[in-house]
Amino acid sequence: MDIPRHASSRIRINKFFTQHGICSRREADRLIETGRVTINGRVACLGDQVGSEDVIARDGQVVPWGIIPVYIKYHKPVGVTTTSESHVYRNIIEEIGHRERIFPIGRLDKDSSGLILLTNDGDIVNDILRTEFGHEREYVVDVDRRFDDVFLDRLSAGVVILGSRTKPCRTERIGRQRFRIVLTEGRNRQIRRMCQALGYRVTGLHRVRIMHITITGLGAGVWKDLSDDERQELLRAVGRKPV
Repeated sequence: MDIPRHASSRIRINKFFTQHGICSRREADRLIETGRVTINGRVACLGDQVGSEDVIARDGQVVPWGIIPVYIKYHKPVGVTTTSESHVYRNIIEEIGHRERIFPIGRLDKDSSGLILLTNDGDIVNDILRTEFGHEREYVVDVDRRFDDVFLDRLSAGVVILGSRTKPCRTERIGRQRFRIVLTEGRNRQIRRMCQALGYRVTGLHRVRIMHITITGLGAGVWKDLSDDERQELLRAVGRKPV
């Protein structure tokens, strides 16, 4: 069902666009600055506030108030690129082919596989990705040669990459050249860079969990809606009231 809104509840026009899964706030600001957005027939200005009684249009097309929130999980195979740019071969949006306009929450390298979440709820993205919330992401990693416990201890304590030390994390050996790692931050190619800094090359990287949501039972290339329990726990975890 559509999300009800009270007429007196007003939000900034750029937030309206993110809540409706149309684009980021920065992209919305560009639309507004170039005169492509109107409110009740007049050209919108940056900082304008709107309520459910207003008629908002982009390029002359009315954007209706109230959307059905979509939260899905996808088992990304190696070779799929985490981008919504349509010109990119095997982009994640094209691979999924969802009827709604959705976008990924965070990234997963083209050479990596595993769990990624997608949504049309623009506001929830930053809440999930903000490192101060400490939301966990769990990976299974293969490296190019055997390692000892010192390697895992050094990963757990933090490794200097991109000019600063990574946050402490949890690690566990699950094979001669395979280990499990749980991060609470998501720097660019973080695990690969951490291993490289310690003299190892990652040969396989597979994400199996984001927060409480796991990849269990989800085949490669398959997506599904979050269950009611998964969705409600996700909303609670970012301080939202479950709906």
